[in-house]
Amino acid sequence: MSANLSALFYLISGILFILALRGLSSPETSRQGNYFGIAGMVIAILVTFLSVGNFGPALIYVLIFLVIGGSIGAFIAFRIPMTAMPELVAGFHSLVGLAAVFVAISAFLKPDAFGLGIIGEIKLASLIEMSLGAAIGAITFSGSIIAFLKLRGIMSGSPITFKGQHFINLLLGITIIFLIYYLCTSQLSSVFWSIIIISFLVGVLLIIPIGGADMPVVISMLNSYSGWAAAGIGFTLENTALVITGALVGSSGAILSYIMCKGMNRSFFNVILGGWGASEQSSSSQNKEQKPVKSGNADDAAFLMKNASSVIIVPGYGMAVAQAQHALREMVDALKKNGVKVSYAIHPVAGRMPGHMNVLLAEANVPYDEVFELEEINNDFANCDVAYVIGANDVTNPVAKSDPQSPIYGMPVLDVEKSKSVLFVKRSLSPGYAGIDNDLFYRDNTLMLFADAKKMTEEIVKSL
Repeated sequence: MSANLSALFYLISGILFILALRGLSSPETSRQGNYFGIAGMVIAILVTFLSVGNFGPALIYVLIFLVIGGSIGAFIAFRIPMTAMPELVAGFHSLVGLAAVFVAISAFLKPDAFGLGIIGEIKLASLIEMSLGAAIGAITFSGSIIAFLKLRGIMSGSPITFKGQHFINLLLGITIIFLIYYLCTSQLSSVFWSIIIISFLVGVLLIIPIGGADMPVVISMLNSYSGWAAAGIGFTLENTALVITGALVGSSGAILSYIMCKGMNRSFFNVILGGWGASEQSSSSQNKEQKPVKSGNADDAAFLMKNASSVIIVPGYGMAVAQAQHALREMVDALKKNGVKVSYAIHPVAGRMPGHMNVLLAEANVPYDEVFELEEINNDFANCDVAYVIGANDVTNPVAKSDPQSPIYGMPVLDVEKSKSVLFVKRSLSPGYAGIDNDLFYRDNTLMLFADAKKMTEEIVKSL
């Protein structure tokens, strides 16, 4: 295939990726967005094969590994539960970063195969591109592994800090920049390997001090890193599709991270440099045993909601764990038959990744026009009869507005406490992912429903 024809098809592929991102920006068009993305990727792969021309015996190996990788990915995608989606995304980001590192290593060791010159005389621009791609890819890989371990519960979700941490990160970052400059002048292999090793270390040090409250931002941030790593390697390989795709992923991930930081009242640069969530916890968590809590059962909840004129549902990670979205839809249908107005309130970081709750509700065929974001529905809580909180925790905690010592202070939360009655479904009084107690548990208008989210919701349906 000619270079001009390849460029044309890569451009078409890039346009399809842009349309995919556009589609994924809304639950109503997300399925169509996925189709655009699949079509763009198929075109990009086919054009790459046709552009290379004569693979020789290597073609068999490429096809074998393509089938193996695709089969593993498809198997995981079919089997993975929605509760494990955040760590799956983190795991996939790590593979993108590692792929960028491997391509950079291949280009450095065999520059003539990529048309970049010969060993010791690699083009300056190519050296800069491959070293940046390798560094960002290595940071993405090790950082994503740490995020995966934290989300999976293998590593503590609490911030891991030590004295002089930020100074060490700064020193390592400056060292990487210096080594890239030195590599361009010396082209020594030892310098290239040093860049990769230090970058792996930086990825670990950047993510370990980030606490659970900021983990959704970490996911989108690593998504951005993986995109920039791919774009850097795209320049090295002179592959238009890889450059376009990497730039799209990198920029969209950065924009999403910024939006989420703004929504959580976090500093964007502090989060990407690591260290947020390491503040001292509020003393409210130490006194929870001394506070009175009102608890009820399914009959109490059914009575309150059946006699209400409006109910707002607040879903959270607990709903995802219990797979309660279908039972919740049944409960809402029963309430509607009794003339109750029902709507859903979604916090930007409910769950452990952006859009987590939207996907779960869409899975249960909840109408899109009943689902509202925080800024759209927050004022409605003051006029709401019942707020049904199912598995959410940190995103409803009033402490975010009242306790400057809290790690979530300043984070916009759903004003659930303003409702006439709050029904809070939770297994226990344990703190949320941010590691702090929820003051909403002890409010006079709160009735705790201690049970599995799915089981409690099903019992409420029976009572209705």
